[in-house]
Amino acid sequence: MKKGIERAPHRSLFKAMGYTDEEIRRPLIGVANAKNEIIPGHIHLDKITEAVKAGIRMAGGTPVEFGAIGVCDGIAMGHLGMKYSLASRELIADSCEAMGMAHSFDGMVFIPNCDKIVPGMLMALARINVPSIVVSGGPMLSIKRNGKQLDLNSVFEAVGSFKAGTITEEEVCEYEDHACPGCGSCSGMFTANSMNCLTEVLGLGLPGNGTIPAVYAERIRLAKMAGMKVMELVEKDIKPSDILTYEAFENALVVDMALGCSTNSVLHLPAIASEAGVEINLDIINEFSSRVPNLCHLAPAGEHHIQDLYAAGGVQAVMKELTKKNLLHLNLMTVTGGTVEENIAKAKVTDYSVIKNIENPYSTTGGIAVLRGNIAPDGAVVKRSAVAQEMLVHKGPARVFDSEDEAIQAIYNGKIVKGDVIFIRYEGPKGGPGMREMLGPTSAIAGMGLDKDVALITDGRFSGASRGASIGHVSPEAMEGGPVAAVREGDIISIDIPNGKLNAEVSDEEIKRRMSEWEAPVPKITKGYLGRYAKLVSSASTGAILKN
Repeated sequence: MKKGIERAPHRSLFKAMGYTDEEIRRPLIGVANAKNEIIPGHIHLDKITEAVKAGIRMAGGTPVEFGAIGVCDGIAMGHLGMKYSLASRELIADSCEAMGMAHSFDGMVFIPNCDKIVPGMLMALARINVPSIVVSGGPMLSIKRNGKQLDLNSVFEAVGSFKAGTITEEEVCEYEDHACPGCGSCSGMFTANSMNCLTEVLGLGLPGNGTIPAVYAERIRLAKMAGMKVMELVEKDIKPSDILTYEAFENALVVDMALGCSTNSVLHLPAIASEAGVEINLDIINEFSSRVPNLCHLAPAGEHHIQDLYAAGGVQAVMKELTKKNLLHLNLMTVTGGTVEENIAKAKVTDYSVIKNIENPYSTTGGIAVLRGNIAPDGAVVKRSAVAQEMLVHKGPARVFDSEDEAIQAIYNGKIVKGDVIFIRYEGPKGGPGMREMLGPTSAIAGMGLDKDVALITDGRFSGASRGASIGHVSPEAMEGGPVAAVREGDIISIDIPNGKLNAEVSDEEIKRRMSEWEAPVPKITKGYLGRYAKLVSSASTGAILKN
């Protein structure tokens, strides 16, 4: 792109931007900055990016910054905007790929921080396959107010409590004003922080990437180190394909289960793996869930937040604890230039109330469970670690809604009672389209004090902040003629999370009869990006990737 007399026109364009001959001669490092002014996790990424660029220059490279889009899941929640959230993952991957491949960067640094931006950039990183590193913007702090640690979920649940008449509008405003105290990805083990932690485990982020709070100076130092480290990766020609092996994804699944990550990780890890030429499916995920102990109950599963995980030793300490039962591959290459074993050599748990001793876990099985049955033959997913003991096994009548909007109105209007099983369908990748997150309904149920009495099941998905018996990703989805479309009001639904079962107590013959009468509804959106996305997207059970 820049060497030889034939590339004089190319160099002249660099010089038009003020680049010197020395800068042009140095390795060019693409810096994908997701900074924007609509996502709290991104509002400060300009500072992270400047630190990365400083690190690149210190190590002899020339940083070249470009932008990337992002959707704020919280702001997009509960309306048309949420249909674009998961779908934006593919746009982020495609646009970063286009920038990376079109400009022949010698190396790349990706700076994400929030739900779809992290996996989107990881997908692009795998496709481009030049020496690369990821450094996130870090998690938001949780602050204590009136004796309770607050986060975004606190506000959603406060709305449910207000609708139930248990708190006042002034109290809701108190939550609103203090739950999100500053920049960073929302403070629990929600999707953004789950993926930032798993980036660290995959070996694509430096130790601390997932847990150092956004406002700490240590985050700036980490960004400078990432900038310097990418130059070492370029020099040694260590590419993502050297790091993203099947064993690296096994490590990610192990830590996913130990941390109790968001159910959205079950969408994103297979999608990233697919880009790396590795297959990760629900059967593999379930196998890890069955044998990896759950060591952390971070919000929404418990009161601890990411800052507490950081103070207790971080992701590396969790990994060190897991080695006591030989659950990790230790000889794998990472962006530090060292192996997993070398990275965690000095790690230790400093607070066993946050990271449980592996001999005394919260449970002997992982934080995520895959369920199957006659209404979910290809699988459904639940964050087992955030389900109340009373709801691990449950039977109740189906309350059927063909959109999230219908369901939340019924919840707010007091039409849901103890024992009910709420079904929200036609919200899958195709049916939504876009597989909306449904933090509104789950938070309303929790805020009304029904999370230990009512289950929610959907072919859509739930926020990483959701808690309770919230079962998502039902596959095949209703829009594709999955048997979930056969469920009718009043059918008795049997949920058995410990044994991985999800069934309607309806005969196979009756389900077949109902489906013989079924007709696919008219697609909700047929134009624009979502119209194209709906035609191309695959099942949630395969990561909702776009079909070739």
